[in-house]
Amino acid sequence: MNHFDQYNMKLSQFRFKLPEHLIAQFPTPYRDEARMMVVHRKTGEIEHRHMPDIVEYFGEGDTFIFNDTKVFPARMYAKKEKTLANIEIFLIRELNHENRFWDVLVDPARKIRVGNKLFLDEDTTIVAEVIDNTTARGRTLRFLTDYDNSEFTQYLYSLGQMPLPKYIHRPMPEDVLEEFEKAFPDMTPREMDNERYQTIFASKIGAVAVPAAGLHFSKNLLKRMEIAGVNQQFITSHMSLGNFKPIDVEDLTKHKVDSEQIIIGESVVKAVNHSREVGGKICSVGTEVMRALEHVVGTNGQLKAYDGWTNKFIFPPYEFTAANTFFVNFYFPQSSQFLMVATFGGYDTIMHAYDVAVKEEYRFGDYGDAMLIVD
Repeated sequence: MNHFDQYNMKLSQFRFKLPEHLIAQFPTPYRDEARMMVVHRKTGEIEHRHMPDIVEYFGEGDTFIFNDTKVFPARMYAKKEKTLANIEIFLIRELNHENRFWDVLVDPARKIRVGNKLFLDEDTTIVAEVIDNTTARGRTLRFLTDYDNSEFTQYLYSLGQMPLPKYIHRPMPEDVLEEFEKAFPDMTPREMDNERYQTIFASKIGAVAVPAAGLHFSKNLLKRMEIAGVNQQFITSHMSLGNFKPIDVEDLTKHKVDSEQIIIGESVVKAVNHSREVGGKICSVGTEVMRALEHVVGTNGQLKAYDGWTNKFIFPPYEFTAANTFFVNFYFPQSSQFLMVATFGGYDTIMHAYDVAVKEEYRFGDYGDAMLIVD
């Protein structure tokens, strides 16, 4: 079943047991020292390496494609007028900069109705007014403030926290905190998150989740890759929560994902098409990059420039034509990211690799270890 001879694969086939202690609560002290499992998809061979070793697998004529989206501090807390109930606000996207309309999620949602006002700071310099219900937890907010638009955005972000996924616990449990303090003796968890829940090449603000595979690349590692002749290109894929929406249907054809904005420039197109022509490796760094590339690739394998949206959901059976190498983190059972990795690497090969990863105690999640899939 490595080549997906069965065309009716179900969600339950992508289940595996993930011990909770393998979900990373903080990254390695240095970006480029995580463990890296190398999976050879043609033979099924598995190597246990570390991030600096990645340079050994690439050279002249090869191209890496990274995501340069930048995470903004989307999670913030407010008090509801009159009752002063604590409300979590999660910023999704700005709808109208001039009028300061934002699409958000609120929790607990049952307490928040149209017309309610939420106070974001003690002296009420910013007040959020609920003007619409969009989904069960979704609301449209209008922010009221005397700040001008540039000052408003800056101050709004100053109130927020990095939007860590809920499986990364803050505050940390005592035993985890002890480990953290050994790894980061001069930092608080919040200081560490502000620095490390962001790639070093993040430049285009707009994501509410980090492109986690890119977290492993340091300036030193990128320089070593450059010296080896590896071309480095960047697309923008603004990660949304929709990318992480749980799959709750057994029939994978029934699952729908939310759209995400992607931008692929001409320099990426030329670099990838050139690597293809000379027989080089084309490495997608992260599932969101792979999804973006597959959205724009033609039947002949050639890319085209694009500025728009994608809601592409990749699951077996599927033939990849854009990239021939895949660099990813370790993902959770039955997640859309895991399905894509299994589709690219081969179902049997990746299920076995994940079984090995659990036994060898690789770390999972955004702050976890890495996997490189090569031919």
